Amino acid sequence: MSRVLIVDDDRGLVSLLQRFLQNEGFQVYGVFDHRTGLDAALSGEYDVVILDVMLPGGSGFELLKSLRTQSRVPVILLTARGEAVDRILGLEIGADDYVPKPFDPRELVARIRAVLRRSLESHSEGGDESLTVGDLSLALLSRTAVCSGIAVELTGAEFNMLEILVRRAGMVVTREELAQAALGRPLSAFDRSVDVHVSRLRKKLGCVPGGEDRIRPVRGIGYFYAVAAKVTL
Repeated sequence: MSRVLIVDDDRGLVSLLQRFLQNEGFQVYGVFDHRTGLDAALSGEYDVVILDVMLPGGSGFELLKSLRTQSRVPVILLTARGEAVDRILGLEIGADDYVPKPFDPRELVARIRAVLRRSLESHSEGGDESLTVGDLSLALLSRTAVCSGIAVELTGAEFNMLEILVRRAGMVVTREELAQAALGRPLSAFDRSVDVHVSRLRKKLGCVPGGEDRIRPVRGIGYFYAVAAKVTL
């Protein structure tokens, strides 16, 4: 049974979500402030964190930033509907996905299951298979990345996106395919999640030796990992 941590100061909403998610087969624990939420998220006891932006004692963004220095537990951010800046900032800090308030609890369940499914699939990969292309190597079982000899910290969504780009190095991957790989859902209109994740990957990985961009856009279509070397398993 998957364990869900909800960090939100709206006790009524937390109570409602606890009942709904428990009926859907999840174990659910709710906390209501920044400090307690960070401690619980760092405990390693939860499979996914549902995090509100507005919290007593500090914002959800601050909590997420602190969390990402020590943990890669999947995080789904709860944001105000229409606040695109909050959604983009959350993804840039390291959220795996977001759900705008108010929302249908069934949508949240779908997002949770998508995050957990990707995590389960990644940990069920056989052996210690790795992908190497140029100076980049991905270890699929441990979900770690090494670029130019330096370990790179990636969120679950970033790792999923980078994996599909590396597996198809030199070929264009559409934004829709990247959304399915990174978020487990179709890309909706005006959704910049894919672009934000790619932007974070480009910053974390830097350029290839020689100074050229390693992940390049194809206007109106998607992105490709621009390395001539062949992927090796």
